[in-house]
Amino acid sequence: MDLSIIVVNYNTFKLTRDTIDSCLAEPTHYTYEIFLVDNKSTDDSLEKLQEYFKSETERGILKIIPNQSNDGFAKANNIAIEQAKGDFILLLNSDTLMKQSTIDKCMDYITDKGHDDIDALGCKVSLADGSLDKACKRSFPNPANSFYKLFHINVDSDKNDYNLDDLDDDGIYEIDCLVGAFMLVRRTTIDEVGLLDDAFFMYGEDIDWCYRIKQAGWKIVYFGQAEIIHYKGASSEDKNTKKRNPKIIYEFYRAMYVFYKKHYTKKYNFLVNIAVYIGIGVLLVFNLVRNAFRS
Repeated sequence: MDLSIIVVNYNTFKLTRDTIDSCLAEPTHYTYEIFLVDNKSTDDSLEKLQEYFKSETERGILKIIPNQSNDGFAKANNIAIEQAKGDFILLLNSDTLMKQSTIDKCMDYITDKGHDDIDALGCKVSLADGSLDKACKRSFPNPANSFYKLFHINVDSDKNDYNLDDLDDDGIYEIDCLVGAFMLVRRTTIDEVGLLDDAFFMYGEDIDWCYRIKQAGWKIVYFGQAEIIHYKGASSEDKNTKKRNPKIIYEFYRAMYVFYKKHYTKKYNFLVNIAVYIGIGVLLVFNLVRNAFRS
């Protein structure tokens, strides 16, 4: 088996259906399987998906894993990774759509004999309005570049490198970090660096995984010649009020804390650590309050 595609669903029948449909509609010369992991959806999306993809399930193309609890995005992906048979694993968000030949373009590039040193690959990720999802090519966050980004401070690009805006969106580059909406990773790499860290519930697991891959000496590449569409945030907002689920806001900032504590605490002095932790806490409270007053 060449490729295992993993999609996690939680209460997003239409989005997940369209994501999987876009994979199935892609002609490819690679053998593949698709895992649909349902994280204990509280609506009837699992039942609808089981009925809609009944034919694909019976033919063995699609494997549905109904979890008995929602333990987060990382844990759900890990369950499928452990069952996957592909030489490559593709993490794909349930609010994305494949564009023409995305699978073949990415697989052709990473399996080329000259690219044996590439262990993870991401493609161009466009938002619904056509703009780039900047998270698809970025450096690792650190206290400096995160501060510059938060307060929109323009400094030398070598320091303000949170998003790699200077790089051509259609180019091919070695970078630090991909976005979890589309991450193509070698199985052998996963065997070496381990699964996603399920201490991250729904944010930060992609950054942490990339960090560990780079620490192991492997190469991560942004491949701008292939593209997906990412309907970012479509599953986390109340369509009537534009409010976000407070747990989603909490998990976003908790992921910052978990990542920093895991990888940076020993790199920075006590005062920097305290400043970072206070900053994360202030941002969490501010955004929870702001969200509460949205209408």
